[in-house]
Amino acid sequence: MRKLIVIFFVLTVAFAASAARAVQPDEIMSDPVKESRARDLSRELRCMVCQNQSIDDSEAPLARDLRLLVRERIAAGDSDAQVIDFLVARYGEFVLLKPRLERHTLLLWLLPPLALAGGGLALWMHSRRRAKSAAAEDLSSSKLTAEEEARLERLIAGEPAPEKPL
Repeated sequence: MRKLIVIFFVLTVAFAASAARAVQPDEIMSDPVKESRARDLSRELRCMVCQNQSIDDSEAPLARDLRLLVRERIAAGDSDAQVIDFLVARYGEFVLLKPRLERHTLLLWLLPPLALAGGGLALWMHSRRRAKSAAAEDLSSSKLTAEEEARLERLIAGEPAPEKPL
């Protein structure tokens, strides 16, 4: 158990260190408020090289360029929305880790809940069919044949059962 805790601790520290290394010291802005805004925006933007990693976490050169561009726009006085709009205009919607809810992205937003609801409906229908077939099977298997009823009557009456020939 102790080894497991040590391994978990080492992996946690290694993971935290790798994420912290992405933003280089020379990128950090002197104003902590602006730096916080830049970090928040960087977490929302996709690294075009790493695909499903934010530019805040990525060590790719393009991610560094995007982080510097975000900081440059913030230093120029752009709002968060203006920075995002600038990057979307330059790189397309794909640069956003969380796409905007618009007409052309509606399928992206609706498909997961619809698939989940469809899967739940399929499971519910399957369980109902299974319950119905099990109930029908119980009813059909609970009826005794004439021979079984006769044997049961003899056993209840206390008569010995006739021996079966080998």
